[in-house]
Amino acid sequence: SLLRQYWVPVMLGAEVPDPGGDPQRVRLLGEDLVIFRDTLGRVGLVEEYCAHRGASLFFGRNEAGGLRCVYHGWQYDVSGRCMDMPSEPAESNFRDKVRQRAYPCREAGGMVWAYMGSRETPPAMPDLEWLSVDADHVQLSPFQRECNWVQALEGDIDTSHTGFLHSRLRAEDPFTYGVAHVDNHPALEIVPTDYGVVYASRREEANDAYYWRVTQFLFPFHTLFPGYPDGLVPGHIWVPLDDAHTMVWALGWNPGKAIDNPGVSRGMTGGLVGEFLPATTDGLGRWRPRANKHNDYEIDREMQRTRSFTGIGAIALQDQAVTESMGAVYRRTNEHLGTSDAMIIQVRRRLIAAAKALRDHGTVPPGVDNPEWYRIRSCSVTLPRSARWLEETEDWRAARTDVLPGMPAAR
Repeated sequence: SLLRQYWVPVMLGAEVPDPGGDPQRVRLLGEDLVIFRDTLGRVGLVEEYCAHRGASLFFGRNEAGGLRCVYHGWQYDVSGRCMDMPSEPAESNFRDKVRQRAYPCREAGGMVWAYMGSRETPPAMPDLEWLSVDADHVQLSPFQRECNWVQALEGDIDTSHTGFLHSRLRAEDPFTYGVAHVDNHPALEIVPTDYGVVYASRREEANDAYYWRVTQFLFPFHTLFPGYPDGLVPGHIWVPLDDAHTMVWALGWNPGKAIDNPGVSRGMTGGLVGEFLPATTDGLGRWRPRANKHNDYEIDREMQRTRSFTGIGAIALQDQAVTESMGAVYRRTNEHLGTSDAMIIQVRRRLIAAAKALRDHGTVPPGVDNPEWYRIRSCSVTLPRSARWLEETEDWRAARTDVLPGMPAAR
């Protein structure tokens, strides 16, 4: 499939901390898998069910450089090679003919990434800027969303919803998202790129100026939404666990300076969605928000009447509520898309075209063999009406400068 051509985030490296530690179930791209760090410190990601009789390797023994099935003792290394087959005669070469499905893993940016495609030699990792900046410049927050990954992703490329879903009713209340502008029908300018699509939404501003919010979509599941005046660049990676569950990797980095509270927001009180439910051992048991569809995202109707447009507390939860309220996979034939949905239309077309080109002609999807395309940023800026946003923000978007237009130059 299209997504298997790319490196896919699996989990935090800190979630598989110790060599020889406990195996863990993972659901990823519709597969049931087990992840472990072997006694040599290598991360393995293998099919959950043993190639012998299908027993779960979650119960396996992590020992002597491999994962051993407790049913008959067959042992596999991180590449899926059968190391030992003690239930067979010592002179048998049967173990050389059996492999457990396994996917190569790499660690970068505090995360474990896997390549689940068919290439014998995986492509290079994408040159995402946040993977190479100092650790105190980056913050990472994972959480799970119970809907299809494209359905979830499209919230990031929908600029008009910010003036409604994330708005407050009282002018004196702080607006934490960064869009206090009252123009709720922005004009969109969309530019296809080698790596995906970039667009800017234009809002009317006083003093003969426009406020521009520049958003990036990078194949296949990366989004960078409008940044902040201090240079912070926020984004998401939308990783499908299966058709109806998505792991959201929320990240933010500042290329020019350290940020407050760097590192990983984790545990029962961390993250952008508030507290998490206790983790379970099934493949979908991690990073589930306490506020969810079963308790109506803890909506506060009094707050909705007096202070918040939604009555739902956290910004990320507001997005979660509306995208999950559509159902796990919304029937898109029921939609009526308008001019403010032009970016959504464009990204869908690009994804569908890339998937068909791969299926019908074996065409390598955008960015797979071009890791340098991923060194990209987003931004939000106020510019004179005579200025061209694409030109004015080019050096910033291409990570050639640490000075965002409108920011004072570093001294």
